[in-house]
Amino acid sequence: MRFERLEEQDIYRLLPYFRAQNTRLADWSAGYLFMWRKYQKPFFAEAEGCLVLREEFVGRQYFYYPLSLAGDAAAEARAVEAVEKYCRDEDVRLHFTNVPAERLPALVLRYGADVHVADIRRWRDYLYAAEDFKSYAGSRFSGQRNHVNKFKKSCPDAEFCVYREEDRPAVEAFLHEVEGGQRSKEELLADEEMGAVFSVLPHMGALGFCAGFVRAGGRILSFAAGERCGDTLMVHIEKAVRDVPGVYPATAQMFAQAFAGEGVNFINREDDAGDAGLRKSKLQYLPVRLVDKYNVTPRRAIDALSHFPEIETPRLCLRAVPDEDAPAYARLARDGELNRYWGYDWRQDAPEGVEDGWFLRSAREDFKRKSELSLGVYAGETLVGEAVLHRFGYAQECEAGVRILPEHQNKGYAREALSALMNYAFLKLGIERAEAKCFRPNAASAHALRGAGMRPCGEDDTYFYFYKTPAM
Repeated sequence: MRFERLEEQDIYRLLPYFRAQNTRLADWSAGYLFMWRKYQKPFFAEAEGCLVLREEFVGRQYFYYPLSLAGDAAAEARAVEAVEKYCRDEDVRLHFTNVPAERLPALVLRYGADVHVADIRRWRDYLYAAEDFKSYAGSRFSGQRNHVNKFKKSCPDAEFCVYREEDRPAVEAFLHEVEGGQRSKEELLADEEMGAVFSVLPHMGALGFCAGFVRAGGRILSFAAGERCGDTLMVHIEKAVRDVPGVYPATAQMFAQAFAGEGVNFINREDDAGDAGLRKSKLQYLPVRLVDKYNVTPRRAIDALSHFPEIETPRLCLRAVPDEDAPAYARLARDGELNRYWGYDWRQDAPEGVEDGWFLRSAREDFKRKSELSLGVYAGETLVGEAVLHRFGYAQECEAGVRILPEHQNKGYAREALSALMNYAFLKLGIERAEAKCFRPNAASAHALRGAGMRPCGEDDTYFYFYKTPAM
């Protein structure tokens, strides 16, 4: 899976995903992504016939739940696996966002009990029945009807005009008028929102927007724009002057009458971003429901560890390396022959003139951020090597490795340490599959892996691959 920055031309190419989607989430729409891409800086990838978006927030990467072009839940599940593999390969923590309610049970079952689920109220979209907006029928909407009637009395010549490209100068002038009023009142996110509105205006035709404005007495009073996604009309923009009573409910009704035609069952008017005034306004239109956008964060086996364990074997002890053994640990890491077969060259991360303590500090930092569990292999009080669990995945898998200092090799320490480490992983961490690999020329490593009970499961030009499960 390869992610690329989502640019304007990509949104045009990906339009079939957005137009076919029935998640009823505004986040999965071309207009939303186009308008807010400057601030969210999204990336995208395609896998298994699905679109996957990724964005960064407060230093964390968040992956949108995959969106299948054909609405295929099985394909989306396979795309979830691809995201998991990407996170494991790139050492990135997995956080899903914008998970639709109908996909949540399967995702929670996939990760078991050790998963965090959040549904933040201020990001839920407001979903309405399209027919309610078109008619404002019944006693529930008497307030909206009264406002519309006031508007019609004060603006008897009001008309709704479908937006055309030649209308852009007049609409831009109107939006600048509205912008001045918003900024004078220091409304929440005013600068960002108006910047997003102006950015999308020249592209409405290409994006397939539905847009129109209300005009009365030769003056534009309001402007609204959105797009159809599946059976839902997404409303991205709704702006009106402040000095005409009833203009907002009248605009909302005329917009629905113009664009919520056959096959449109719902209108999504997006979230309230935690703004009290917006929340009150959106609730007054009586949504049929709030569209949940779940965040799902699965935890890996290593995430439960708060301290380094201690593992005893008949001859060895696997435990945390203390400060006084930092020189011996550094010698293990610096050894050219061992490093050649370790698969990681410390020189790519080490500062110039690195001192011995850096290696031990790095190992401790890797454990602190739950990237790797590194234990010293001790024969008595002597550090003879290192045993590692790393590349923890989200299907309760991890990779194991061991290296022994040259003077302590050929004593069976690698096999013994590796067997003990995997048993600990199976019994204490709940690992379901331990994996390992060794360079093809490294016959000693392959022998140790087999001796520890691991079975071959593949090879390529560089490595032999092995695995073990609790049942083996």
